[in-house]
Formats: sequence, C-alpha cells, structure tokens
Amino acid sequence: MKIKGLFASGLPLMLILAILCSSCAKSNDPRSEVDDFIESTPEGTPTAHYGGLYPIKTDKQLTYWAELNGNAGSIKPSFQDVPFFQEWQRRTGVKLDFVQPPANQAREAINVLLASGDLPDMLEYEWANFPGGPEKAINDGYILRLNDVFDKYAPHLKKYLSEHPEIDKQIKTDDGSYYVFPFIQGDDMLRTYQGPIIRKDWLDELGLPLPVTIDDWYTVLKAFKEQKGIEAPLTFLGVPNPLFGLESGGFVGAYGIKKGFYLDQGEVKYGPLEQGYKSFLALFRKWYAEGLIDKNIATVDTKTLDSNMISGRSGASIWNAGAGIGTWQPIVMDKQPKAQFVPAPYPVLQEGDKPKFGQRTYAYTGSGGVAISSKSENVEEAARMLDYGYSPEGHLLFNFGIEGLSYVMKDGYPAYTDLILNNPDKLVPAQALAMYTRASYFGTFVQDVRYMEQYYLLPQQKEALKIWSNTDAERTMLPQIPKTEQESTELSAIMLDVTTLVDEMSLKMILGIEPLEAFDDYAAQIESLKIHRAIEIQRNALERYQKR
Repeated sequence: MKIKGLFASGLPLMLILAILCSSCAKSNDPRSEVDDFIESTPEGTPTAHYGGLYPIKTDKQLTYWAELNGNAGSIKPSFQDVPFFQEWQRRTGVKLDFVQPPANQAREAINVLLASGDLPDMLEYEWANFPGGPEKAINDGYILRLNDVFDKYAPHLKKYLSEHPEIDKQIKTDDGSYYVFPFIQGDDMLRTYQGPIIRKDWLDELGLPLPVTIDDWYTVLKAFKEQKGIEAPLTFLGVPNPLFGLESGGFVGAYGIKKGFYLDQGEVKYGPLEQGYKSFLALFRKWYAEGLIDKNIATVDTKTLDSNMISGRSGASIWNAGAGIGTWQPIVMDKQPKAQFVPAPYPVLQEGDKPKFGQRTYAYTGSGGVAISSKSENVEEAARMLDYGYSPEGHLLFNFGIEGLSYVMKDGYPAYTDLILNNPDKLVPAQALAMYTRASYFGTFVQDVRYMEQYYLLPQQKEALKIWSNTDAERTMLPQIPKTEQESTELSAIMLDVTTLVDEMSLKMILGIEPLEAFDDYAAQIESLKIHRAIEIQRNALERYQKR
C-alpha cells in the first residue's frame, strides 16, 4: 500500500496505521468446524456438490476489501475465522486475502484506500452513494464497468436480471453501466424490518395503552420518567449523524414530512425546508428539556442503544425486529421473566390517521454490493466467485449456510437447525446467522424470505412486520433513481453542505442552544446552498426513470 497517498488524504495517523495493520495481519485459513464437518460428511451428500461451474480451477489468491458485520465481529475477529467465508472459498475454489477496515470506519477507510491507488480485486461498499455516483467511480478508474463482465462470467446473475427487469433497471447507472454484483431483497416482506419498540410490561404496570399518537407518546414517556424513574425514556441512534435513528420517519413523519427527500403526491420535496419540520423540532425541544429523550442524543451508537434498552436505562426506541426485539427480549427476559419488548405503530397526530412514512427499503438498496477494481488482474476469477451467490447452490449457502450443519431440507424447505435457532454456545440467532450465512445482512445474493420466516421466532417480531408495514411509505419514498455523473457530482456537493447545516440546526434547536425563531433563517440558508437545484436534479432523474 502506498504510504504517501495515505498521508496526503489527511486522515488521522491512528486510522492509517489501523488500516495498514488490518491488511497485513490476516489469518492463514485456520482449521475450523466447517473443515471438521466436511471431513465427517460421507461422499455423495449435498455438501459435496457445488454446481457444474464450481470449484474454479485456480491457484490465485484474490484480495477482498470489506467491513466485517457487527454480529459476526462480536464473535470472530476476522473474515477468515467466520465459517461462512471459509465455506464460500472452499466451494468456489477461490482463496481470498481479506483487507478489513476498522469497525464503523468504512467510509473514512475507503477514501484512504482509493487515495493510495493500491486497490484490491474486490470492494464491498455502498457504491450507489459514492460522491459523484458510481459512474464517476468508473470514470475515475476505481472500479470496472461490468456490462461485458456480466455477459462473459456471470450467467446466474444475468439470468436473474433478465427475469426481473425492474431490478435490472435499478442496478444500472443513468448511462446504462452495471457497477456491482448487487444485494437484492427478493420479497416485499423483507423490505420492512424497523420501527418503534416499547416496553409493554412497563405500560401494563402503569395502566397505559400502546401509544399511537404524539400525545400518547408524551404521556407514556412522561410516565416512564416520573413514575418509574427511567433516566432516558426514549433513545435512538445519533450516529453517524444526529437524528439518524429517525430518518425512516419516526416521530418527524407525524408532521407530514421526512428528514430528507420524499414524494408528496408525486412532487419531490425536502423535509427540513417545510414548516412541519419546525413543529417536529419544537416537539423534541420540549421532550429533551423534560428529560424524555436520551441526553446523549448525538452520540448513541448501536452498542449504546443495546445497552440502554437491555439495562432498563431506556424503555422505547426505533430499531430492528431482529437486532432489536430479537436481541433484547431473550437477554432481558432471562433476568426479568415478565419483560416484553413489543412493536408500536409509527406515531401520528390524530388517532385513525395512517402513518405517511415508515422504514421501507428498495429491492436493491445500493448497499452491500461488490465492485471489481480497475486494478484487478483477476477479473474472471472475481466475477465467477461473486456470481456463485446467485446460483441455486449459492442461494442456499448465502441464505441458509451448510446443509446438515446450519440447515436441513424438510419437504423442500431449508429449515435452520438448532445451531442457528438454539445455539449451544448461547449465540443469539442474529449472531449465529452471521457466522454461517449472510442472510441477515448484505452480500452478493438474493435474500430469501424463508430466512425471515424462521429468524423472527418471537410473536412480537411477526407482529412487528404487520404493524410497521401499515404506512404509506411505498407511495412517499423516492425510487432508487440512477443519475448522470454530472448530476451525481453536483447533488453530492450541494447535499454535503445542506445536510451539515440541517444536522447542526436540528441539534442546536433540540438542545435549546438556538431559539426556534431561528428556523426561518436556517431555512433561508438551506435555500442559499442551492437546495432547490438538488430538488430539481431529483425530479429530472425521476422523470427519466419513469420513462424507461
């Protein structure tokens, strides 16, 4: 790796050293439980077959840059120690040398990596959100345009895209370029997984119903604070930016707007410009002053969030059915048998109203895709390995793991074993899944709804899907809209300044540092930063997308 390029990027010395160390201190394919399982498996069983194209005949070792998933990282320190990645290499015949950035620093680390010019064969990153867009990443010589690569070396992905033209449209740039092997959510049921969560046992204790309106929530949070002595009744993610946990529309959506771009009867709008955002800030300013919101609003990360909810420091949040309810419930219930974490609907102003917004992802989210770098001398091997996830055998591996170990076939249904659902080492299902599959996070495959049918073991999780899906999010969210390189570059530059100002404005007003009367001045500043040009870019791209 080129040291000069790293220091020229202006990143902190410790981060640079951590990145360098992560790329040189890699495991050498240690013997694992997967090896032991394979050796004990009789010849001719399903685990011995990987399709006609695999394993690939090669002695090359390819490099793969990615951040290790948090659930996997809490159990194993590196990719090479995770059984899934051992099995993926074994089946495809391609050995990998992983370059692993520090946890939660992927965005900073990839800037260092790109500046160095010393690029690995494959890079797993949010390429849809690359500054200037993925077309710029291609034109700047960082990643390959994959159209010819798909034609030559990715028959399984090509087949899937030909059968799903709407997905095919989403994973191309506006210039028609493929740029990643994508993560695709293969069923509508997979696209909603997050929403409000609350301690129902506390509600029952206080004689309060499940909150529906903003007024209901105020009553509940105030009772948690005053009658139960809860330090931070409501907590949510404030990292990587303020109010991050509310970006799907929680609480702010009750005022008919969203903290970002959205569609209002087909018209593109930007929420922080609207008067409804001022009303939301007034609400949270009041709640913060009364101690109803975590005082550490700007620094709550996932570990802090877990700690708040498990310890009882907080009693309500907005988080996931799996990583939230599925993780907190068994841990807390072990010591407090009556504890209940349950889903609540997205808050509205008037009872009977349908929430305008809610968490809802795209079939292709733009995250978790893997690009092939322009510096790679192993394009064929990289592409064939990445294409494996879209094959029938790869689909089962990525979603369910290894047959006979992490799942068994029951009448054609891949059923998880107790290794996943009742792990002997006391791993919660989210952790066990991250060890043997990629079903619960991103990767180069199509996510299977049968994973969720089993992953959501608790009745509260199943109920969460119904409650959180009952919104108008499908009509108010912008499609995953490709843009031209020029549009992406201009939009990124505008929104970098706008979002910085909005985050600063929002936090200062909620904390009481700035008066609410300053809102109109802040809105004028947002307009001076060319937000209306950003809205125009979104509108133009939407119109082109709809005409495709």
